[in-house]
Amino acid sequence: MKLSPLFNAAALGLAIAISASAAAQADARFDAFVARLKPDAMRAGVSGATFDRAFRGLTVDREAIEKSQYQPEFKQTMAQYIDTRVSDTRIQAGRDDYRQWADTLASVERTYGVDRYVVLAVWGMETNYGDSMGGHNVIEALATLACCQQRRPEFFRKELIAALQIVQHGDITPEKMIGSWAGAMGHTQFMPTSYKVYAADGDGDGKRDIWTSVPDALASTANYLRKHGWQNGVSWGYEVAPGTTRRVGGGALPAAAAKRFAPGGPEGPTFMLTRNFQVIKRYNNADSYALAVGHLADRLRGGGAFATEWPNHDKPLDQPGRMELQALLARKGFSIGEPDGKIGPATRDAIMSYQQAQGLAPDGYAGVSLLRRLRAAR
Repeated sequence: MKLSPLFNAAALGLAIAISASAAAQADARFDAFVARLKPDAMRAGVSGATFDRAFRGLTVDREAIEKSQYQPEFKQTMAQYIDTRVSDTRIQAGRDDYRQWADTLASVERTYGVDRYVVLAVWGMETNYGDSMGGHNVIEALATLACCQQRRPEFFRKELIAALQIVQHGDITPEKMIGSWAGAMGHTQFMPTSYKVYAADGDGDGKRDIWTSVPDALASTANYLRKHGWQNGVSWGYEVAPGTTRRVGGGALPAAAAKRFAPGGPEGPTFMLTRNFQVIKRYNNADSYALAVGHLADRLRGGGAFATEWPNHDKPLDQPGRMELQALLARKGFSIGEPDGKIGPATRDAIMSYQQAQGLAPDGYAGVSLLRRLRAAR
């Protein structure tokens, strides 16, 4: 049955009214939350003047709510995750940054006893070497997550108090405290409570500025890893031939490499891990993250790809393939900008939209099979 224009207009008007009402309710909850928070913040050492300045002009961060509620329909395989995070582009960018910050990284390694390439890899994984530090006011985002959504509100409230204490201490102004939608801050994405405990002054100016000082951010990351038990002079792990403890490339395995890890099954890449793998997971408690950091560090050091291929893996595209993929998506009407061979957020969104339309798992992965499908549909 075809609906009349009047019905459609009425339905749209009702949807807008409901949305406006929900927004007004969220704003009211936000204001009430801030009023209740002030006495607790002051008992935690935050002055009334600091509190009022920090919240001046703030309101609900609706993007933070949306992202906190988003549940991906499909998670990438371990192989896809490694391909995406340890890309040729990220490796080259990291090597360029290494040349720029070589002296700083060497100093950080001497001071904290943490592998400079692992520190560099964490920086690359967290913000693409400072290119993607987030654009949210951290206090606004944390207050929103503490008051207006159901997932771990007390966790975000605790982080919010810590953020206000950082402002009170004078480390940064509230206006410049910028980070992710979840409140992670700076070049290497510290949550406020972690910043208070582990942030370090890497450039010797008496401040701990992880937002604009690369030396401070790198020193803070190294300090975090050291305090969580990093073992100096030991790798995160070593690739071995599947089904053996024979190290790829030769050489004896150190005694510290005692745990087998075969994320792709018995025929896929296999590793003997050290305790440092678990230390990396303290930064992000996921095997995929720790493996990506370790592998990126090895690639930045000059190492090669894994010797054993992932079983049944849809291989990633090379530069010409990525360019062709973007051109074909653009031809189908997807907005990706000028094709440049870089799989950024716009291209990933276009891939996921295309995959959904085709009834595929929307993983956003730019693989050979996707390019073949697009070619066939021309």
